Amino acid sequence: MSGTQPAPRRGARSHRTRTSSRLRSWLRHHRAMCLDSARRLLRHPLGSLLTMLAIAIALVLPAALWLVLDSARLLDAELDESATLTAYLDAGVDEAQAMRISEALGAHPEVDATRLITAAEGMAEFQDSLGLADALGRLEDNPLPASVVVSPRETQPDAVRALAEQLETVSGVDEVRLDLAWIERLAQLAELGRRVALALAVLFGLGVLLIVGNTIRLAVESRRQEIQVVTLIGATHAFVRRPFLYSGAWYGLGGGLLAWALLSLGGQWLAAPVTALAESYGAHFSLPRLDAAGSAILLFSSTLLGLLGAWIAVSRHLAEMRPE
Repeated sequence: MSGTQPAPRRGARSHRTRTSSRLRSWLRHHRAMCLDSARRLLRHPLGSLLTMLAIAIALVLPAALWLVLDSARLLDAELDESATLTAYLDAGVDEAQAMRISEALGAHPEVDATRLITAAEGMAEFQDSLGLADALGRLEDNPLPASVVVSPRETQPDAVRALAEQLETVSGVDEVRLDLAWIERLAQLAELGRRVALALAVLFGLGVLLIVGNTIRLAVESRRQEIQVVTLIGATHAFVRRPFLYSGAWYGLGGGLLAWALLSLGGQWLAAPVTALAESYGAHFSLPRLDAAGSAILLFSSTLLGLLGAWIAVSRHLAEMRPE
């Protein structure tokens, strides 16, 4: 039995050697096709640039809308923080009682913070807002009740309504008012924006597929005889398809880089007027920009779309093509 052991080991080594040789050959062919496809694009720089620019234009609009929605989410978060309820206290409540009621409201688990506005403070704010300090100052009694401004932890409309109903049961609270119309409108606008962004992403993604597919189709047609020859000598469809897939990936990557450059330049061009407009309203706002994660997603998506468009075009033509 000891004499029969070396044969399997030699067979195993031979199998591993063949596998390693095939893997190295496969990797060499991938590297060669990747470089060859890049050289073919560089031989026709103007045509390649125009194709990449068409892809970039198709990617800029959904990417820009994505950035706008991202800034809208930040604005939404700031507006959520400003969402408040106003609890008006009974007319006979004095300042000490109002303080205790405010503390009781603040102890509610769904309340984040409270701010007491006494009747005198409410009248002063009312006079300042209307500019009728002299006329209102002649009133003998202050008709305004004390109030408590309540900041809820949850700003969803259903949660805010439920909290308002609970606060109205607190002793000393006459009425709780809330305005959810703007929150609901903002939520509806955000949902509309998300759906529009998704629809545009799908439509322009299909546009990228058509651009790359049409370009690769012309490349396949120009190399039809070459493909027929290598197919006759035993080349598989994967072998034939490989250089065109790399060409599609290069087109997609180049289009993604151009789209990233257009977004960056457009953001810098619009930054100054947008900042000036925000400052005129007493606010601070800056246009969002693609961070590292967003840039990676853009480049990965564009490369994947180019690869997919090339695969569809080559597979379709290989299925139709028959060697003569």
